[in-house]
Order: sequence, then structure tokens, then C-alpha cells
Amino acid sequence: MSKHEAEESFRDHIGNQTLDGKREWIYPKIIKGVFYKYRTYFSWFLLAFFFAAPFVKIGDYPLLLLNVLERKFVIIGQPFWPQDFFLFVFLTLTFLVFIVVFTVIFGRVWCGWACPQTIFMEMVFRKVENLIEGNANKQKKLDEMPWNLEKVYKKTLKHTIFFVISALISHTFLAYIIGYEALWEQITGPFTENYVTFFSLIIFSFVFYLVFAKMRELVCIMVCPYGRLQGVMLDQNSMVVAYDYIRGEPRGKIKKSEAQEEKGDCVDCNLCVDVCPTGIDIRHGTQLECVNCTSCIDACDSVMEKIHKPLGLIRIDSKVNIEEKKGFKFSSRIIAYSAVMILLLAASITILATRKSVEANILRIAGSTYSENESGRITNMFNLSMVNKTFEDKSFKLELAQSKNTKNATLFVVQQDSILESNNEKKKVFMIHKEQKNIHENELPMEVNLYVDGELIKTSKLTFLAPVRE
Repeated sequence: MSKHEAEESFRDHIGNQTLDGKREWIYPKIIKGVFYKYRTYFSWFLLAFFFAAPFVKIGDYPLLLLNVLERKFVIIGQPFWPQDFFLFVFLTLTFLVFIVVFTVIFGRVWCGWACPQTIFMEMVFRKVENLIEGNANKQKKLDEMPWNLEKVYKKTLKHTIFFVISALISHTFLAYIIGYEALWEQITGPFTENYVTFFSLIIFSFVFYLVFAKMRELVCIMVCPYGRLQGVMLDQNSMVVAYDYIRGEPRGKIKKSEAQEEKGDCVDCNLCVDVCPTGIDIRHGTQLECVNCTSCIDACDSVMEKIHKPLGLIRIDSKVNIEEKKGFKFSSRIIAYSAVMILLLAASITILATRKSVEANILRIAGSTYSENESGRITNMFNLSMVNKTFEDKSFKLELAQSKNTKNATLFVVQQDSILESNNEKKKVFMIHKEQKNIHENELPMEVNLYVDGELIKTSKLTFLAPVRE
């Protein structure tokens, strides 16, 4: 194999795979540099938010509740209903376009700094593993040694803690769906009444355990769709974790007997590969497996300090800037994506600002037309459906709007009451009566006004059906 073929062979297999196609277990070293410190602080914040959010309340409602099963959603203490689905569509589209814009500009930085998979793997499970089994070299030696008392003890302790943490994650995850009060009630209640919750927690705990104990980087490389999308979103102007090959090549070890002037700054220590959680060599350029965790930057900077070279041989930069030293510039793609994101954001803000506190719909009872009694009174029946999206009780009232068709007509609400409870839905049946002698058409257009707390919030158009007799 020629030198060029050897350099290009990395394209034939992923970083955690041997040449014969088998998985190669990765033992990443931990270099506690500047970026690692900032990632740690940011991870602490995200972990605190993840575990605290289901238990924090704003008023009487949680900070975040995503109860898909019962179609109850609370975001930042504000309840949302299925009727707000169009708002979720706009917010979701805005978020997705934001990710696209962020990726086009900064690459896959979400994966390395904010993705729950990376946060839990690198800042929780990896730390537990290093605490019990030691650094990367000790972990490798432990895996290679035959089973003995030390290995059994360390492996049992590690995997027990892994499963406990996984169970804690699954419980917290379920608290986001049903709320922590309901979760506590079910896990402390009789097993015969809550066995579905019990088995759900066991299954999710095992899933999280397998993800963080066994699959690890495979989730980022093979499962996550975002990693696949990055290839079509990045361009030469994207700011990614990049190796300055112009400054670093030709690489080579430092030897006193050789002249160093003809060599680049890269000393070929391979430390950037040793710290990579997905096992790639960043010196080959931007790759699918790179999650922009910046560990290789900390590793390379630590070497540059020791050999008294400028920092930033591996840094966050664009391919264009490395080659042409032109700095970052907004490309047409970035401008186009940003314009779409701003429009979607403006639409979402407008919808949120104009979102009604009470939603109401009036529909004719399915399959009904009209009824007539012996005295000649015609009756039409309708359904009124209301949703109170606030935390306060509301009073409501239905009235017929004055018109020639509503003259001599009356409106009657079945089971008359005037209170719409906070964060609740109410359905009512009401009837409109009109004497046959005052009806001269088969269809009479009418309007019904709905007042909430004395304020007109909705005027619904409906049709009063009746027979016409000559």
C-alpha cells in the first residue's frame, strides 16, 4: 500500500472499526483543558435543568410537561392544548431551521456540547467509569486481563451504578410525560394497578443502560439522523473543529539530530486521536463521526504549550479561512436560511401574542336537523365546546345576536351554569327555539355571541333549519 493509499484508507471504515470489520472498543483519554472546563460547566447546567425541570412549578403548573398520552402540554408554566397544534408546527419548524442555520455556521457543535447523549456519556457515565476503573490505559488493561476478584468487583460496581443512573434517567423522563405527582403515586401504589408503569420503567432503564454502557459512540455514528444530515448542511465556510494542515504538515516527531525547519508544527503524537470519543483522526479533515466536542483542541494545545508553539493547530475554524485567511463570511446559504428562520420566528411570536385565552367552537349536533312539538315550536340543537387555557376560572354567557331572523327566537342552554374552570375543557348543549308561524324559509342564518367575563370573544354563524308550510 502506497503512502497516499494509507492516508486515504480511513475512508474505508469508521473510526471504531478494525480493517476486518469488527468493532474496536474506544478508550478515550481525558485532557482537562480550557474547552473541557467550559463543557463541564455547561453540562452541569444542562443536567441540573434536566433533573429539576419536571419538579419546578410556575404557579400550580410544572415548568415542562409533555403528556402525549392525555394530550396535555405545559411549556414554561403555560398550558397548551391540541387546538394549539398549529403553534407547535410553527415552533417546531423554527427550531429545525435554527438547527440548520446553527449547523451551517458552527457545524455539529450541538452534538458535542448540548446533546443529552453526549452530556450523559461524557460527563456522567465516563466520569464514573474513570473513577472506578482508572484512566484509559488502566481500563484497557482491565478488559484484557483474565477474570479475577479485582475485575469482578470493578465491573460489577460500575455496571450496577450505570443501571442505577439509567433508572434515574428513565424515572425523570417519565416525570416529563405524566408529571412527578402521578409518577410518585404510581411507583408507590399497588403493583397490580401500576404494572404498566413498572414494566415501562424497567424497559426504558435497560434501553438507557445499553445505550451508555454498550452502544456509546454508535448512537452518534449510526443511529442519530442529525449526524447524517450534517454532510449536506456544511460547506467550506462552516466553522468546525479543524486541523490547520498548512501549518501542521509535514508532520513528524521532534528529533535533535534532525533539522526541524522543514517540518510542520504537528509532532504526530496521536493524542488528538487518543482523546476522540468516536475514534477519528481530525487531521484527515471534517468527518461524519466528528461531534465537535473539542477534546482534540485541548489535547493539541497541551502539546503545543510543551514544545513552545502557538496554540490553535487544531481549532474552530473554516476550511476557507485555513487556506485563504479570509475570516468568516456570510454565504448565500446562511443568509437564505436565516431569512426563513426570522420569518418563522416572527410568525410564531405573532401567533403566541394573539393566542386566545379561551377557544370555543359551535357545531350542530351530528345527524340532527330540527324537531317540532305539538304547539308548532321548532327547535335546533347545537354543541358548544370551550377550552380555558388560563389558570383562572372564567364566567361565560351565550346570546343570540340581534337580527331579523332571531326575532321571536330564544336560546336555552341545557344544564345551565356559567363557570368555565381554569385549564379545563367544557362541553355544553344549547337549543334555539322559534315558532313555526314566524318562519318563512327552510334555512335561517343566525349568529350566536359568546361572552367570557363580560367580553365578546367569539361570534359564530349557524343555520337554523325548519320546515316551511304554505
